[in-house]
Amino acid sequence: MRKRRKILTVSTAVVAAATLPLLISPVVSAAAREDDDDSSRTARLYAPPPDRDSYRQVARLAWRGDFRDSAGLLAMVRTPQAVWYGDESPERVEALVRRTTRSADMQGRLPVLALYNIPGRDCGSYSSGGADGLAAYEAWIDAVAEGIGDREVLIVLEPDSLSLLPSDCADESNADQTAAEQQPTAEQQPTAEQPAEEQLAAGQQTAVEQQPAVEQPPAVEQPPTDLPPLPDPGASTSPPAASAAQDAAQSPDAQSPDAQAADPRLPASEDPAPKPAEAQEPSGLEPSTSQTPAPEPSAEQPGTLPELPPLPTPDPVTPDPVTPDAEDVGDLDTPVVEDPETAARYSEINYAVDALTALGNTSVYLDAGHAGWHSVSSIVPRLIKAGIDRATGFALNVSHYQTDPDSAWYGRLISSCLAYADEGGDPEDCADQSWSRRHARRWLHAHVPDDPGRMKHFVTDTSRNGQGPWAPRAGAHLDAQSWCNPPARGLGRRPTTRTGDALLDAALWVKTPGESDGRCLRGTDGPLDPVRGTVNPDAGEWFPEQALELVRYAEPSVEVFRRTHGR
Repeated sequence: MRKRRKILTVSTAVVAAATLPLLISPVVSAAAREDDDDSSRTARLYAPPPDRDSYRQVARLAWRGDFRDSAGLLAMVRTPQAVWYGDESPERVEALVRRTTRSADMQGRLPVLALYNIPGRDCGSYSSGGADGLAAYEAWIDAVAEGIGDREVLIVLEPDSLSLLPSDCADESNADQTAAEQQPTAEQQPTAEQPAEEQLAAGQQTAVEQQPAVEQPPAVEQPPTDLPPLPDPGASTSPPAASAAQDAAQSPDAQSPDAQAADPRLPASEDPAPKPAEAQEPSGLEPSTSQTPAPEPSAEQPGTLPELPPLPTPDPVTPDPVTPDAEDVGDLDTPVVEDPETAARYSEINYAVDALTALGNTSVYLDAGHAGWHSVSSIVPRLIKAGIDRATGFALNVSHYQTDPDSAWYGRLISSCLAYADEGGDPEDCADQSWSRRHARRWLHAHVPDDPGRMKHFVTDTSRNGQGPWAPRAGAHLDAQSWCNPPARGLGRRPTTRTGDALLDAALWVKTPGESDGRCLRGTDGPLDPVRGTVNPDAGEWFPEQALELVRYAEPSVEVFRRTHGR
């Protein structure tokens, strides 16, 4: 009997190895069909070699006969996604970037590079690290540029570098901001100009957000120890301690072809029901790519010194100017000086923009956080100081969970505000995501140019927003850290440059799906994640349980088996 079982086990493994390629081919085709469009207006995106740990999980699932999950997971890791670089030496990163861009060029595909090596990265949290100062960062960027050469590349430059400045890291107490975020925004509260249908829709959406979180699927059981050897898939380019995530729910009709390609000022739908505010952010240290802060006040520190009031005119008889008394000095307007680390951050980003855009075939997108983080009037001055005028555009929702409609609306408002500021307008006057849609549309009609070519474009990360934001169960007394390995999230819209939106250049998988956001202690002493009950892998490492969740909860779903015609 034992001999027969052993033979059956070996036979099953052989069948799994033989049939897995047949199972995965339609899946990979389904996962990438948007990207495979041969239209001259659509770029075919590059899929880097998957991480070896992901292939090991694929093989383990096939070994035990779980062909559906095995095929779905393989489709995920072979879908076009960004290649992350950071922490490598200049010599090493130049060689790696050259290998990636050459490989993509030979395939006729567009590679997406996420550069993540800014000094002071992640405020010292889960994905801390980065170059050792301005000079080291400039040398690293120069090496990246050498590796790219004249090949066509799309770059997401330093996620969280502008939405989480060094000056933001200094504020370790977010109590007031978190309390403010918990209050309903203008989008949630009924107004006099909102019809009854708007109020009802807003109420229904809020009720949905208050529902308990979806139970996570069971953890992946341990595989047998005597797995068959795997072929070496080649050198994989794993990101450094990568970013993490936050909140957002996806709508399946996001970025439809009728999404205002002709007129960028208005969304495709005239549905007046706005989305409610996102899930509450944790208090404490402001998050980064692996950690998201509560929305900050819209008031922004001035980038230049304000003028002091004129000094008293000297007496012609007594040429010495009058010196104010000590008690009067406090009455003068004291200029606010930007801290050296934040000033250096802007210098670093500006240098990278100039060095990379000078290559000719490189599109560079700056960090703009996401719709649940900064107000429009807060993030726009940061983009301007960082050199957005010389960059291609900005990137939204990197490693986070905002819905596609919310990201598109937020991106449109930022682009409109940048155009308004470029004409001499004050960003403080720009329409904000907290405004009612009707009010914001009036502002857009009055201030936005008709030509999308005169406005900055943007890209969005849809790698993990299929199920939107996560929130802990009501009454849970913990720091939610909803950006950190939230349970039961799913893959979002497949990567494509055919978006149907004149301002949205691409929906991308920037964050590598399946990689951990960090240990996620959620305010506890650890080492367990109190939500998952396990010790999560370090940031950037493969997380098998989360990888399976992304496949199982994907929206749109991952089609494992090809459907026959007529069914």
